[in-house]
Amino acid sequence: MSEPEYKAPDLLLVGESHIAAYRETDGDTGYLWNGVPTLLLTTTGRSSGLPRTSALIFGRDGDDYLVVASMGGAPEHPMWYRNLLAHPRAEIQVKAEHIPVVARTAGDDERARLWSIMVEGWPNYDVYQTRTERIIPVVVLTPS
Repeated sequence: MSEPEYKAPDLLLVGESHIAAYRETDGDTGYLWNGVPTLLLTTTGRSSGLPRTSALIFGRDGDDYLVVASMGGAPEHPMWYRNLLAHPRAEIQVKAEHIPVVARTAGDDERARLWSIMVEGWPNYDVYQTRTERIIPVVVLTPS
């Protein structure tokens, strides 16, 4: 089996600038990022208790939203994922809509199917998985 091919994204809109543009325009700027849809996920900091927002690529599975805790294949889980493990109630913004959600990590029985949904939209996830020994979590965000 061959290695998945990495496609470098355009990084002109990332991090705080992505979040700010998304919020200011209700997603007119920032919803589509490198051709894929993104949402804003606001978690509660597990230590600080303060709101923390991340712009993330998402997919859909029925009414649920899916995000991937890849951090580019880093050896550690991203902070937003660790925050969700401590406080699974969060909020997402999809364009202008603010949606309260409850997060859970996809179980082994469903991960492969949900992973394929996410890789279809962002093939780099397969590359990220080759960069780390951890199993990259797929997170299911269910509107509450």
